[in-house]
Amino acid sequence: MAFILFDDELIRNQLKPFTFTRPVADIRCGILTIRDKWAFRFKTKITCLSKRYLEEILAESSINTYINGAVCPDENLIAEIEKLSVGECLVDDSNNVLAIRTTEKLSFPIDFQPFTQKKFDGEVIIITQLPHIFLKNGDQIKADFKLITAGRKSQEITDPFTRVYGAQNIFVEVGANIKSVILNAEQGPIYIGKNATIQEGSIVIGPVSIDEGSVVVWGSKIRPNTTLGPYSKAGGEVGSSVIFGYSNKAHDGFLGASVIGEWCNLGANCNNSNLKNDYSEVKLYNYATDKLEKTGELFCGLFMGDYTKAGISTMFNTGTVVGVCSNVFGAGFQDKHIPSFMWGGADTEYVDYRFDKALDVIRATMARRDKQLTDKDIAILQHLHDFKK
Repeated sequence: MAFILFDDELIRNQLKPFTFTRPVADIRCGILTIRDKWAFRFKTKITCLSKRYLEEILAESSINTYINGAVCPDENLIAEIEKLSVGECLVDDSNNVLAIRTTEKLSFPIDFQPFTQKKFDGEVIIITQLPHIFLKNGDQIKADFKLITAGRKSQEITDPFTRVYGAQNIFVEVGANIKSVILNAEQGPIYIGKNATIQEGSIVIGPVSIDEGSVVVWGSKIRPNTTLGPYSKAGGEVGSSVIFGYSNKAHDGFLGASVIGEWCNLGANCNNSNLKNDYSEVKLYNYATDKLEKTGELFCGLFMGDYTKAGISTMFNTGTVVGVCSNVFGAGFQDKHIPSFMWGGADTEYVDYRFDKALDVIRATMARRDKQLTDKDIAILQHLHDFKK
């Protein structure tokens, strides 16, 4: 049997700018991406069904199980999915289609009408809005921590100047470097990935995930419910935020209630607001409706798409959405929505970011990590540039 994670069209649009460059299932929430969570549990390769420009070769079989790529797995849901008969689809109380079992090859967007609905009465962990990524991150760190550390032994923390609280909730992978820091896992686990570094004078309060090859810069304050994805840097103060990977916030400044994509850079003293002065509900730009929508949240920060960079001392207002591959700078608070492939800032006029120049900057950025753009990466960016929003 093949397992395929599909994009729901409405959810996909609501999760832009992150789904401009990836299927929904490749969003990171917790330690792992959603795709990795399912792959870990099913012990098999998982492929994704998405827009044509993001398409990949699907691992299809005579019987296929299509699972909503916005859904995080748990044992109860998996048990119900395994009971599905061919021609049935599992739905939740909000009529979100959670899974389909079929002998057919489905295409995006999936037509759900031919399938017989079967109700799932349990709790569903589903990411349908941008704030869900950081709001559900703490619980997902706990779930992923339990999943990937089961039956394994952590590396010892041998540095005599490191202070540990809740040692049983800390897992350290091989090659991690920890010196003269405070790790407090009494309220939630701390996962420290392979070859990760936590430099002197830093404070980390769980639940937190510091993934493979990442660096917490000296003197940093990493608050609960934070994920630092692989090969990223974090400095200053970071809380209730998710950095997908290969991104840098290496200097002082505050990042809170925020989500940062891959290959982003926040210059020195970049800050975001995550709470309005009048304590009112935050509105957030929604790509599905092309306007600001109420989030129902008091705390809501910055959502930055892949390859975007911000100059030193850039200030982002409460509930700001920035697209893919933009370069933002200048004094004063930035606009609450900055489209993709823009160059400029609050005190200057935005202009189109030349595609060739954007690629040159991306190539230079990736070369510092011994990585390079693939032909597929370039095709995705070309598509987004041609239809930028």
